Amino acid sequence: MTKTRLRPLLLLSLVALFIVVIFQTILISHSRATHDLQQSVSADLNRYILNLQQELDRYKDLPKLLSSHSELVNLLLLDGSEGVYRANLYLQKVNDTVGASDTYLMDTKGTTLAASNWQKEHTFVGRNFSFRPYFRDAIKGHPGRYFALGTTSNKRGYFFSYPVEYRGNILGVIVVKIDLNDIETDWSDPMTDIVVTDEDGVIFISTRSEWKFRTLKPLPQVDLQRIVSSLRYGDHELTSLPIIERKVQGGSEVVTLLEGDRINNQALDGVETRQYLQQTRAVPDAGFNVSILADLKPVDRRVLSNVLLTGFVYSALVFLVLLVLARRRILQERARFKRQQTLALESSEARVRAIIDNTHAGLITLDDHGIIESFNPTAEKLFGYRTDLIAGEYFSKLISQPDRAVCWQHISHQESDASSDELMVEVACVRADGSQFPVELIIGRMSDSNASRFVVTIHDITERKENEEKLRQARDQLEQRVGERTQDLTRANARLLQEVEEHKHTQNELIQTAKLAVLGQMSAGINHELNQPLTAIRSYADNALSFLKLGKTDPVNSNLQEISGLTERMSKIIAPLKEFSRKTSGQQTMVSLKAVRDGAMSIMYGRLDKANVKIEWPERLDQQFVLGDMLRLEQVVVNLISNALQAMEGGAEKWIEISIARQGERLLIAFRDHGPGIPASELGKVFEPFYTTKKAGQGLGLGLSISHRIIESMGGQLNVSNHPLGGAVFTINLPAADASASVVGLE
Repeated sequence: MTKTRLRPLLLLSLVALFIVVIFQTILISHSRATHDLQQSVSADLNRYILNLQQELDRYKDLPKLLSSHSELVNLLLLDGSEGVYRANLYLQKVNDTVGASDTYLMDTKGTTLAASNWQKEHTFVGRNFSFRPYFRDAIKGHPGRYFALGTTSNKRGYFFSYPVEYRGNILGVIVVKIDLNDIETDWSDPMTDIVVTDEDGVIFISTRSEWKFRTLKPLPQVDLQRIVSSLRYGDHELTSLPIIERKVQGGSEVVTLLEGDRINNQALDGVETRQYLQQTRAVPDAGFNVSILADLKPVDRRVLSNVLLTGFVYSALVFLVLLVLARRRILQERARFKRQQTLALESSEARVRAIIDNTHAGLITLDDHGIIESFNPTAEKLFGYRTDLIAGEYFSKLISQPDRAVCWQHISHQESDASSDELMVEVACVRADGSQFPVELIIGRMSDSNASRFVVTIHDITERKENEEKLRQARDQLEQRVGERTQDLTRANARLLQEVEEHKHTQNELIQTAKLAVLGQMSAGINHELNQPLTAIRSYADNALSFLKLGKTDPVNSNLQEISGLTERMSKIIAPLKEFSRKTSGQQTMVSLKAVRDGAMSIMYGRLDKANVKIEWPERLDQQFVLGDMLRLEQVVVNLISNALQAMEGGAEKWIEISIARQGERLLIAFRDHGPGIPASELGKVFEPFYTTKKAGQGLGLGLSISHRIIESMGGQLNVSNHPLGGAVFTINLPAADASASVVGLE
């Protein structure tokens, strides 16, 4: 499979892999984010329930404690105003101390005898609460709990009740009412909402004020009537929250709510849907449930963040791979151009590589002062010294004078980077005979417990240096050849530009020749037009001569005036032909189609009349303008009409239809004849030079080819097709020069 076919397949694979990666990222991110949110919501719910239980536990045993107080028991046993006063003061003091909302005492009939709010306008004293469930539970001897909207204060409250007993008899009920508003206001997380519901699902505590006294689910009519009759929530309608969807997800419930302004459960403008993760737990011994609703927008934001990060990483990896591949391709292209020049170098490198692989490097050991301790055999061959003769000499003896400093700095710790344990450098070494040769020298430090030594590794790079010089020479030769080739191409380009100019000149000459050929074809009609005036002029001249001999000057003047009129008529006949035959300026101007029609008809009217051909032009031509060259466009129109005349020779119906249509910023001028048309197999050859369907002697087949080139030079197109009802249609497509968008012409 070729690289061209592999590229679309590779691109498709990358896109498919990207979609799979993004899809998996969405799934995993959503799962993890939802799981984390569930854990966080569960912890928040436990914390809120704990706070709520702690708040309730502060007051749950208070009614039991108050039920044994003597003031309250005596008031129930002994009726008297003095006892009522003392009980009111005691309950007021207790209520202010513990911070409860209200504390009050009722008899066995549910009538309030004493209350902490006895001095307030809406006091409970004298009111009957026997209908409350907390009273009925306590009067039966059980502790009571209940949440309701106060019938007197119209405020929410949670009620604790306990029976007041004396010697086994229930004398009344003591009730403590607390306010839970503080628990609502303490919750400050904007992304989660808390709702507390009773056993019927009615919300009586919520961080969203618009959710209070609404239900999580629609209540049956029987339960709704029971709650309304109990006056538990006053006159609130207890409508359900607009939950449109519920689905279980991993131990939690995902609910979708409609949020916004609503009237009578009818959605108004501004309503939107919002999803929450809901968890619900019952509060032991409290008679209500606590639900937490967490907004799922953080999950969506986390998924979006992970998707963007994954997309960025994936794009970066793909870009890096593409960059590496592009770099590799560039290197391959460069290597291909340099392969011939580097063959000699590769051969030399192969020989050097074989020497290195089969020969040990020269090794020299030095003490910490740079004195030679040992030579290996390879070093002996390189330098021409035996070990016993060179040992004890300074290593600098083997290095040329200019390169000694850098080596000695490393050995004596005086170089700029003294922490380096290894130095690799190319230097010139000196043999025993005094000759120098280039080497690659590596000085490595070798430390032990006694002293510091150096190991010097030496590679003879004489052959590599020679190869580098050859490569430099090859590069210089390549650059010289490229320069020579560039000069050749420059000269060839100049010759090509000269030939193009010559072809343009030849084309203009062909256009002028075609115009003269058209004039030759019209010569017969023009001779016929001029023959009549010439005959009349001869007749008038002979008559004038006769009258002059007779001395009658008046008829002579009349005949001379007629001769003058006839010569003016002949001048008008010849003027369009002179205009048609001259060369054009070649500049683009705004051309009126009316002027083009008048010029063409002045040339062709003689042939049209002789051939008895009817030609129809569209109306309002004086309002239609194109960008082009007047004379060249007129030449094309004359050529198309002339071809139409020849196509209809011998036909019964000789009719040429010309129509104009607007197409955006261009005008389409169509010429349709009623001849036999053009064979479908020949339509593609019509504009080729020397192609013709005319009879021998009627033309060379250059007219349409030249017309096609003329229209293209004016930024237009000349097309040909066959009409469905017969005949050929030639269409000129040119830029319009006005803002009109109308379509005019003949249908």
